Amino acid sequence: MENSTSVNAFILLGFSNVSDFKLLFFIVFLCIYLVTVFGNVIIIVIISVDAALHTPMYFFLRNLSFLEICYTSVTIPKLLENIVALDKTISLRACATQMYFFLFFGATECCLLAIMAYDRYIAICNPLRYSVIMRKRACVHFAALSWACGCLVAVGHTTFIFHLPFCDSKVINHFFCEIQPVLKLVCGDTYWNEIQIIVAAAFVILMPFMLILMSYFHIISTILRMQSAQSRQKAFSTCSSHLVVVSLFYGTAIFIYIRPKSSYSLNVDKLLSLFYSVITPILNPIIYSLRNKEVKGALRKTVLKLIPSN
Repeated sequence: MENSTSVNAFILLGFSNVSDFKLLFFIVFLCIYLVTVFGNVIIIVIISVDAALHTPMYFFLRNLSFLEICYTSVTIPKLLENIVALDKTISLRACATQMYFFLFFGATECCLLAIMAYDRYIAICNPLRYSVIMRKRACVHFAALSWACGCLVAVGHTTFIFHLPFCDSKVINHFFCEIQPVLKLVCGDTYWNEIQIIVAAAFVILMPFMLILMSYFHIISTILRMQSAQSRQKAFSTCSSHLVVVSLFYGTAIFIYIRPKSSYSLNVDKLLSLFYSVITPILNPIIYSLRNKEVKGALRKTVLKLIPSN
């Protein structure tokens, strides 16, 4: 990094333009972070202690909850620090590290959501072979593949960007080291750099998204062919939570990363990044607990066990 640029630190603007409300912002983001961590920890604990939830679907959900804790921990603590601190600098290495882990967890979530869709596809469209295809070893391999893909994507993007020469400008108009705001500080014409990033993002985001769409095309076709209304409702209820999460996550990610340079607006992108990096992780435990009877039942049983009987 030292060989590619003389810049050794950046300034994260964050939400400094709303300094009059910084106490309110700090409290709101702190509450969001605490609820996100607590909610996802609750899901992990419930799935771990309840034997009825030791199924492939909930194995992947436990991975997703752990992933959301890590994902939100990459951005919010630094955001909270910048709200109250006068010094808003972040070192070059810290910025590269933050970008690496953000991309790592984000790409891993893309892959994991696709695998969760495949799990629902097998469960609904090929139920007789579900226990054979989605056995424990296969689930572990699928999860490991997601984490490995996320790691490779993060290494490639971070190494590529932080070996480019940066200009004298050190101000990042964002609340964390996101790709596009950092790339704007690179010297010279970055057209081909941005094209490469869009192509890579399209591969990482769109391929899993296409797999999800294909899975749900077959799932919906199978559900519509079911004769029993109760069977259709039960089948759809196992997919609805996942569909909501996929829509929230992919909707903003595709808009952020896969569009022409002329449509970039750092202020708009900052708000959208806030949505999928801060808001979506807090919604996951709410969606999966409020819309899932099995999780609510397991939570009820766990709470009753903790309450001492007279």
